[in-house]
Amino acid sequence: MPRQLAAILICLSVLFSLSAASGAMAQSSVSPQTSTVDSNPAVSKLDDILRRQQGLKSSDETIRPNEIGDPANAKPINSQLGTLGGVSDADFWRAFRFGEADISTQARVPAATTLIQDGGMWWLDFRRGPLQTIAIYLLGGTLLALAVFYLIRGRIRIDGEKTGRTLLRFSAFERFGHWMLASSFILLGLTGLISLFGRKVIIPAFGHEAFSFVAIVSKWVHNNVSWAFMIALIFVFVVWVVHNIPDRTDLRWLLKGGGLFGGGHPPAKKFNAGQKLIFWAVILLGGSISLSGLSLLFPFEFNLFGHTFSLLNGWGVSGWFGMADLPYPLAPQEEMQYAQLWHALVSLTLTAIIFAHIYLGSIGMEGAFDAMGKGEVEEQWAREHHSIWAEEVAGPKTTVRKEP
Repeated sequence: MPRQLAAILICLSVLFSLSAASGAMAQSSVSPQTSTVDSNPAVSKLDDILRRQQGLKSSDETIRPNEIGDPANAKPINSQLGTLGGVSDADFWRAFRFGEADISTQARVPAATTLIQDGGMWWLDFRRGPLQTIAIYLLGGTLLALAVFYLIRGRIRIDGEKTGRTLLRFSAFERFGHWMLASSFILLGLTGLISLFGRKVIIPAFGHEAFSFVAIVSKWVHNNVSWAFMIALIFVFVVWVVHNIPDRTDLRWLLKGGGLFGGGHPPAKKFNAGQKLIFWAVILLGGSISLSGLSLLFPFEFNLFGHTFSLLNGWGVSGWFGMADLPYPLAPQEEMQYAQLWHALVSLTLTAIIFAHIYLGSIGMEGAFDAMGKGEVEEQWAREHHSIWAEEVAGPKTTVRKEP
């Protein structure tokens, strides 16, 4: 019995020694691999993952697009972030995100295989952040400036004595085109602002269901009224372009500030320099809005930005400002994102200009609204604001002598 017990103890001691030796060997074999993985610049580190979970930037964002499940780039099983195979769930979804997944579909339309578009995040962040801030400051600042101007300058009155006679300023045909353009632009502006601010304003105030209804109706109105805006834009251009060609009288008008700050109104033809500036702003900015809108309505037929970026890169424009080349080629989703931002920014700029136009055509200037409201204006108003045109229509002003 003592001999058997001694044999058992000897066997146990041998097994314990072998186990310790194998553990040391395993540790020595694992350590170099772990160290190699941790020092490998081609794989993510645990610190990077933890930083991203906290919403912070990782040390190198160029690594993740390569971690898409390629067995050649897979981490060893015995590493800190190792997987049980070539593809983990994270690798699988990164392949979708960075457009490296092998996807097939029966849909024969552009971008049907794009399930996750990583480039869209910058657009989303800009749209719900800086774009909304720009809209608030631009439109709010314009309204504030007009209010201050009104408080300081007051309403611009007719200086001379009214004659009681009127001159035909705009025909019914011209006024139809103007109001068609104006009403469609107002509807487009309102529905566009709902699209931009609806989630922040309507949802907290009225709930998700109310926002859903308003958003659907706004989208339908916006898409369909846009055709009326484009037709009216062409109409207005054809009818009034001949009267809006710049000439020397415009320079004198601008140098005197158009009489908006006092000192009398400079001579002007049917349209003064200020009106010509608004006309060309409407035509050029409105045309740009229309083109980007068509690109959004037909995203696979009108690709504006990819071709434009290619031309600018070919000319080396980015290098003039010390910047990298503009992105090219663009996916259909990227085309839509650039078009949407351009559409919004140009629309906001034109809206600010139209605010000033509405102000001067209504409360800002006596007699101005009659031009588009009735089509006829007080003769004295016409001779003060558009003296050259008034003489062409009614002849020189006659002075009536009073008997002593």
